Amino acid sequence: MKMDNEIIIASGNKGKIKEAQEILAEYKITPIKELGIDIDVEEDKDTFVDNAIKKATEISIYLNGKKCMSDDSGIEIPYLDGFPGVFTKRWHAGTDRDRNMEIIRKLEGVSKENRKVIFTTAIALAEGDKLVTAEEKIEGYISEEPRGKNGFGFDEIFELENGKTLAELSQEEKNEISARKKALESIKAKLK
Repeated sequence: MKMDNEIIIASGNKGKIKEAQEILAEYKITPIKELGIDIDVEEDKDTFVDNAIKKATEISIYLNGKKCMSDDSGIEIPYLDGFPGVFTKRWHAGTDRDRNMEIIRKLEGVSKENRKVIFTTAIALAEGDKLVTAEEKIEGYISEEPRGKNGFGFDEIFELENGKTLAELSQEEKNEISARKKALESIKAKLK
């Protein structure tokens, strides 16, 4: 395998790394931690795409122009003016469950049609000054209570049109609608 076929992934999330390795199978996907590098890029931009670009670009420059892939993702609730948006992981201290329960609390007594939620995944791949990006979305509703055991983050409160939360889906079912999978496939197509 040629070294220029390597993509450094700026993530420690095992699920994200595995998905990238499966979809970008012709590339050697190396988690940044395996390089012994601990670089923290502040995600201070206004959009998911801009945060992903900033992270991928800064790390690629730090690694002398090696290919680096980063993502930023989160949920936006139109009823709450797009909250929590780019702050999905950072707006509330505590566990995923703590954040999820606080979102449910914010929507207490709100009708289903006003509980609409949009999940966005943005992925950027930088190689020096070259850049490719992709952004994909899925839509659903915030459930009235957490349900399901298969997932992480807000999966247990993200309810699809069929009434199931993402955490109630099998991995295969989740893969069929995954915004991250679609964004990775878009990056793969752009790399050809």
